[in-house]
Amino acid sequence: MSEKKPVIVKVRGSWQDAQGQKDSVRTIAKGHNYFHRGKHYVIYEDDAVQDGKDGSESSRVSTVLKIGGGTMTLLRKGALEQEQRFEKGCEHTSIYRTPYGNIDLSVRTEALSVDYGEVAGRIDIRYGLWVNGAFQSQNRLHIEIEEDHGL
Repeated sequence: MSEKKPVIVKVRGSWQDAQGQKDSVRTIAKGHNYFHRGKHYVIYEDDAVQDGKDGSESSRVSTVLKIGGGTMTLLRKGALEQEQRFEKGCEHTSIYRTPYGNIDLSVRTEALSVDYGEVAGRIDIRYGLWVNGAFQSQNRLHIEIEEDHGL
């Protein structure tokens, strides 16, 4: 396992639901990157993830991006638990665990572009999301990871 290197993670997500409504979110967080067994792991706290308890603040939710081998897996642990695997041309299902119950998610990845160096890189994903078997939204994720030089 390589040493952890500080990074800045910038995430831009957008979606359009089944009724045509559009929305987006942007978040920036500090985290760490390390390389292990052929994959990059980017770990950060995601403040944009709400636990739904009071709508004003989020509880701590640790996010891990596991990048490599033509896939990216997003893992969340804490007040919410989630695993989403993105692999071009494939559908992956998972369970989104919340304090109020579990939700079945299916992700169909239409496009996945990973340009990742030793510590930094870019990831672009286009995918459809199904919740409990019903189409939810068409989504895009753009993730930039930069080495944090602490300037």
